[in-house]
Amino acid sequence: MVKIQVMTDTLSYAMRNVPRYTSYPTAPHFHSGVTSEIYADWLGNISDKDSLSLYLHVPYCRELCHYCGCHTKATRKDAPLLTYAKTLAQEIDLTVRHIHSAGKVRHIHWGGGTPSMLPRQSLIDLTGLLRVLFNVDEAVEHAMELDPRLVSADLADTLATIGINRASLGVQDFDTGVQKAIGRVQPYPVVKAASEHLRAAGIDALNFDLMYGLPGQNRKTILETVEKTLDLAPGRIALFGYAHVPWIRKHQNLIDVSLLPAAAERLELADVAREALLEAGYVSIGLDHFANPSDSMAVALADGSLKRNFQGYTTDQGEQLLGFGVSSIGKLTNGYIQNMPDVGGWRRAVEAGNLPVSKGLALSADDRLRGQIIEDLMTNYTSDLGQACKIHGMDLSDLSQSIGALRELEEDGLVEVNAQNTGSTRIDVTESGRPYVRLAAAAFDSYLAASMAEGKVRHSAAV
Repeated sequence: MVKIQVMTDTLSYAMRNVPRYTSYPTAPHFHSGVTSEIYADWLGNISDKDSLSLYLHVPYCRELCHYCGCHTKATRKDAPLLTYAKTLAQEIDLTVRHIHSAGKVRHIHWGGGTPSMLPRQSLIDLTGLLRVLFNVDEAVEHAMELDPRLVSADLADTLATIGINRASLGVQDFDTGVQKAIGRVQPYPVVKAASEHLRAAGIDALNFDLMYGLPGQNRKTILETVEKTLDLAPGRIALFGYAHVPWIRKHQNLIDVSLLPAAAERLELADVAREALLEAGYVSIGLDHFANPSDSMAVALADGSLKRNFQGYTTDQGEQLLGFGVSSIGKLTNGYIQNMPDVGGWRRAVEAGNLPVSKGLALSADDRLRGQIIEDLMTNYTSDLGQACKIHGMDLSDLSQSIGALRELEEDGLVEVNAQNTGSTRIDVTESGRPYVRLAAAAFDSYLAASMAEGKVRHSAAV
């Protein structure tokens, strides 16, 4: 059996609050100085040498789960969905008008919310529009996030028709008591049927999202969840730590905090689930993903091409990410943009012919340098600081404070800081330090200390 070595004094590390680093700088640092006009200029800088990734956000679910941290709202009517799809098509068309040339689209991701709630014809029309307006690669990975409770044979056939070839199922936990506590009751047979419908339609690439730190979870329940997950054999498994942030997501106040695992219990849940997945033969990817050794994500980890973006760990190699829909985030060479967070404001902007930008951030040379180092650490657990500085025209001395901030982690055996004969410095996250990799990344975050000192930003626990 695979054993996970966890130091007895790392509990304090696990409970430190740091970003998840799906971007750098992180979204709380975006500001209103990046306007729709600036975004239009950035779009115009895209060239035919740039491959693209597209993200489409649909902020609707049939009901809100208590634990959810996503930007979404509940609706049981189709009218808002039809209207939303119409505006989404308008936004896509409006955006493309500002792009003079571009390379192929290599990745399309639908998130939410529950994007499959869009009516069948809307899904067909939107994906058809994407293929008309963009040069979509024949080998494109076309993924969608799904609620297993809503996956029927008919829906699976529709998804296959529009070209979906990877599906992500929000499982979270299979225990009935935990499901009731988080407001998402979906028995194992429901998830099994959803998996079978998708595979019968030819969608074989399945991701399961699991969570630890949920109310009522214990060692027994999480191991049973992992066992049932293994029975359904998804190619990828994400094991996310529940982030209790009711100051951001008010509906999380429905969670009974007395049922949340204590810090030590939360850490144990992460460890035992990880141990069980490794024992089953899955490859550990970054801090919270696991993949079958034959999966493209495991291959990307092995060859050094693994990436991290707002969907987490990914094989997406697109140089430019275009975000569509309410609150969606895009990343271009020049920087980040985020759309308006409210449906009404977003729709009015699009109908007025304006890109619905709410805020963003133009990247400096320092941002690019630190962003590369953070992504290197988060994906491959190592970074050659001198090489990164050379790429971005910076000096190693610019990172001296960050290197010094690693001293505590280094003394406790979680990272190694090695001076190279070339004059560079190499950072390696040790095997025992991998669950705490976000802390190593945070040492290079030049925004973090000031924002937390001012009380402007609050983050979830490191593990």
